[in-house]
Amino acid sequence: MKAIAPYIKTGLLCLALAGSMTGCKKFLDQPVAGSYPESDFYKTDEDVDQATTAIYDLMTAHYNSNWASIYVVKTMLSDESNAGGSNSGDQPGYQTLDDYSFNASNDKVQDAWRMMYYTIYRANKVINRADAGTPKRARLIAEAKALRAYNYLELVSLWGNVPLVTGDVPPSGFTSVGRADKAAVYAQIERDLNDAIAVLPVKSSYGAADRFRMSKGAAQALLGKALLYQKKWSESATQFENVINSNQYGLEPSIGKVFSQAGEFGIESLFEVSYTTSRSYDWGNFPWGAAPESNIHIQLMGPRSDFYTKAPSDSLLGGWGFNVPRQKLWDAFQSAGDVNRRKATMMSTAELISAGGNWTSPNAWDFEGFFQRKYGSFQSQTGAPVGELNYGTNWRWVRYADVLLMAAEANFNAGSTPKALTYINMVRQRPGTALPALATVDMNAIMLERQLELAFEGVRFQDLVRWGKAPQELGPLGFVTGKHELLPIPDYDVRSGLLSQNNLY
Repeated sequence: MKAIAPYIKTGLLCLALAGSMTGCKKFLDQPVAGSYPESDFYKTDEDVDQATTAIYDLMTAHYNSNWASIYVVKTMLSDESNAGGSNSGDQPGYQTLDDYSFNASNDKVQDAWRMMYYTIYRANKVINRADAGTPKRARLIAEAKALRAYNYLELVSLWGNVPLVTGDVPPSGFTSVGRADKAAVYAQIERDLNDAIAVLPVKSSYGAADRFRMSKGAAQALLGKALLYQKKWSESATQFENVINSNQYGLEPSIGKVFSQAGEFGIESLFEVSYTTSRSYDWGNFPWGAAPESNIHIQLMGPRSDFYTKAPSDSLLGGWGFNVPRQKLWDAFQSAGDVNRRKATMMSTAELISAGGNWTSPNAWDFEGFFQRKYGSFQSQTGAPVGELNYGTNWRWVRYADVLLMAAEANFNAGSTPKALTYINMVRQRPGTALPALATVDMNAIMLERQLELAFEGVRFQDLVRWGKAPQELGPLGFVTGKHELLPIPDYDVRSGLLSQNNLY
């Protein structure tokens, strides 16, 4: 997805509140050979299609000259895994998130924040510059609104009050934008998603080449999630019902199928961002200074190859040893008798050795005896000539099982317990999960089901915070009540944008 107009590439450097303002302005004052004025762009369907594709493209930039994946940031904040790596100095930004010793200068937090605002910048351009003069352009503008809403939902749920930028901000206004109240941000999210839902097509109307695009169902699910986060239970349930009753989605037979190469953009997928195995990266041409087209974080999260020998019948390759599962998650699966989902999620050292593999360092940094498999470094998901650099694994951002569990939660809190029970049992009783149906449902059952079904999917931290369970579950890891419910506003933006800081940072 890198066929981007020259002005968009340049504009990436200049998002309000997210870059070097003076240097950027000087850079833009220089003529760029082969470029043309922004006012001449957004005129055709092709222009707007290119600009909208550029929004999706930035959402894949989890490695962009720095390891700063919002997925890994959120996972490090949870009780699912340790940072891992070689030692406490290996990617210290991730290490300090893992043990809650991070501050407002954390590079992972800063760059994750910036990438979301860069993405919003591109979405704003499409929304404000393009006209809906053709059905295609109307659809593309709707996609941009849904993508803007997605990014603002991440921002508001992780940082609280955040700058609400929906148009161009002149340099003179950089220090006056400020942080909008959460209610205003959520209101904008709801407006954007309602606008998008009215225009976007259903998933099945897209051809194979457009599977990555936002659909009506994805926007409805995001709206339901935004309403759920605000405890608007009945309104949230209505949006999830719209998704469920659309007949566009279903559950794969197993978790393993969902996260396999064959499961990408499958029946369970509402929204995912895609990568490719086909760029033929090697150690000489990999773009360490810019966003690659492959998902290098999969290699980062593979079992540390210094100590790992794969089992002959397994395809889980060695990696760089980050995102190492905790004993606590293993124990939760064991206590629930949840064998099949656990096998698709994590593997023990004993299982590795029993299958003919080996692990030679039981005291490796952060290692508690387990390996992560849901986003595993599988041979089937990488390409030549250097497998470590060519993982095409997609991030699954919204999937149907999550929708069903959010629907269960919304309906339970709205007083529709029978519906909540139906939805939680649908997830539990897919063939490959093979768990018994629950006879009754309460919030404890819903919370446990989300913990096990959605492990390593980047939702656990936000769930614990919104449930008020973070002090209980994360306190032993260093979580401080009244502080760590929110991430710090990056220090650079506090200083350059004159933004207020979150509590205790």
